[in-house]
Amino acid sequence: MHEYKLVIFDWDGTLMDSVGRIVSSMQAAAICCQLDVPTAIEVKEIIGLSLPIALERLFPRGSQEQLSAMLEQYKHQYVEGDNTPTPLFDNALNLLTALKVENKLLAVATGKGRQGLQRVFSVTDTEHFFHASRCAGEALSKPDPQMVLSLLDELDVLPEHAVMIGDTSHDMAMAQAAGVDRIGITLGVHDRRVLNRYQPRAIVDSLAELQQLLLPTT
Repeated sequence: MHEYKLVIFDWDGTLMDSVGRIVSSMQAAAICCQLDVPTAIEVKEIIGLSLPIALERLFPRGSQEQLSAMLEQYKHQYVEGDNTPTPLFDNALNLLTALKVENKLLAVATGKGRQGLQRVFSVTDTEHFFHASRCAGEALSKPDPQMVLSLLDELDVLPEHAVMIGDTSHDMAMAQAAGVDRIGITLGVHDRRVLNRYQPRAIVDSLAELQQLLLPTT
């Protein structure tokens, strides 16, 4: 596994411990918009999807006006209305630093919008680690492979020389459709049983364990 040229990371639930804040912000937004409040399990199932698609799945009976209001209210809740901590997971910076030292190409493929990703890049001071990124609105939503395929094209890397790291079935299915190896991580949404459905090369329980897989000599 240490021979990959490109390592593509999901963000929420993979590098950042933000699932709890996503859930509470979505529930608070639903209350504000007078929609049925989804359960934590229901919200977790849409994490990783582009927000408009996620909202359509969570609120199938919502009107376009309600969904538009939900989109804006969720953004407000996540950025300003919710103080649930969203730290990077343990060893995230060590892992990214070690990969950079080994001259690996690093990328992000996320369901966040560009503004949201740039905000967390700024808060965590991590943008300098990544050579490219794809966000919601810049490619079709996961699990469509377009995010991964466009990153491969931009960075001039063959599918067999890349690996996708993610915590959800959406990440695994996207990588599988793109013909890219995948490694599941259990820090976020889905457990081993779900991740195993997509024939990952491995499943890890921490970023330290991931580092040992990708850089076994460090």
